[in-house]
Amino acid sequence: MLKSAFTTDLMEAGCDEVGRGCLAGPVVAAAVILPKEFVHPILTDSKRLSAKQREQLLVEIKEQALTYAVAEVSNQQIDEINILNASFLAMHHALDALTIRPQLILVDGNRFQPYFSVPHQCIIKGDQKYFSIAAASVLAKTYRDNLMQRLAQQHPQYGWERNVGYPTSAHRRAIQQHGITTWHRRSFAGCKQ
Repeated sequence: MLKSAFTTDLMEAGCDEVGRGCLAGPVVAAAVILPKEFVHPILTDSKRLSAKQREQLLVEIKEQALTYAVAEVSNQQIDEINILNASFLAMHHALDALTIRPQLILVDGNRFQPYFSVPHQCIIKGDQKYFSIAAASVLAKTYRDNLMQRLAQQHPQYGWERNVGYPTSAHRRAIQQHGITTWHRRSFAGCKQ
């Protein structure tokens, strides 16, 4: 069972991102503030859940969260500032959009760029340890997966409805055969012509 909170008294926002390793599409981040007593029997790291479970959890998280937000940083901006900085920027944009200012930010992973003067705690595998980070991972992944499904209809040859932009062998072959789209990250090795 994941933990409901890192502290007993602070308003905590869980933060996570998805899409760092993709060759195409934006990087997407979410920030979520849950009630202190929040618990859920199946909520965990979004990658450990089925698409059906994520869609169901999406509804529950949105209903029960005190506030939540999802933000994206485009593939063009990723090329300009690099993927790590783009991931931090997406998280900052998500935090900007919250209707409640957090007193502590719980971040999945081992690095974060400070957000104003709000303290933060980096937690490796945080989406498997804290409900708020797991909730952020679900919101970010469902948003990004749905976006890549829509883009797959415009660019069917890349298989984005299955690989959501990750560098699968089929995606790499499609790039070799058809070149790159405006959604590809030109600075990534797998997209070089």
